[in-house]
Amino acid sequence: MSTYSRETTEDVKAANATVAVLPVGSFEQHGPYLPLATDTVVACAIAEEIAAAHPVRLLPPLTVSCSHEHEDAAWPGTVSISAATLHAVVRDIAESLRRAGIDRLVLINGHGGNYVLRNVVQESAGTGTRMALFPGSGDWQAARERAGVRTSSHADMHAGEVETSILLHHSPELVRPGYGTADHLADERPHLLTLGMRAYTESGVIGRPSLGSAEKGKELLAGLADSFAAYHSLLTSGDFR
Repeated sequence: MSTYSRETTEDVKAANATVAVLPVGSFEQHGPYLPLATDTVVACAIAEEIAAAHPVRLLPPLTVSCSHEHEDAAWPGTVSISAATLHAVVRDIAESLRRAGIDRLVLINGHGGNYVLRNVVQESAGTGTRMALFPGSGDWQAARERAGVRTSSHADMHAGEVETSILLHHSPELVRPGYGTADHLADERPHLLTLGMRAYTESGVIGRPSLGSAEKGKELLAGLADSFAAYHSLLTSGDFR
């Protein structure tokens, strides 16, 4: 994952993209074998795949977000910001882009706990910026089927088959040995937001990382890039409402 963009302002001017994509990750525990930056790596991998296939303006990622359910003394390293702060930062970025001539923004969300991003998109109506949130549940489902992912989306909650697969393809050096024996299922999680992740897993993993593979990761990203075509078409259509 590249930390810094190598583009100059002249590169951006020449590209003349009308849609920007903003990867939104997190900095939270992902068990013993995946890095704290996993969700940011995933969001960036999706955004890079999109940028390779569609004419978009690729923005640098937001690397800290709403990870409060992962904050536990047993899992040091997690850092969170409030939903209000994340909302404000994304809104400020959208307004900055609009002043620079880009009034269409897609949020590429890599962390399921960023619930507030739905509200950001919802509230963008009438602000002068067209916004969308990607990937949606249907986009993920199509990509999972294409890649042959075996774990259900509910069971594959955290540091499981999908995230491990994407990292094995995109950034294999970030996956530490041992993920193949780290499976842990906890399909019943009725009080997750109240009790946090620690109530349902000691390792921080909920899913089956042992099923992850680089080939699945490649197909997952390719499937998501294909799904993004409908979003790009919608945002650039002249009859957008």
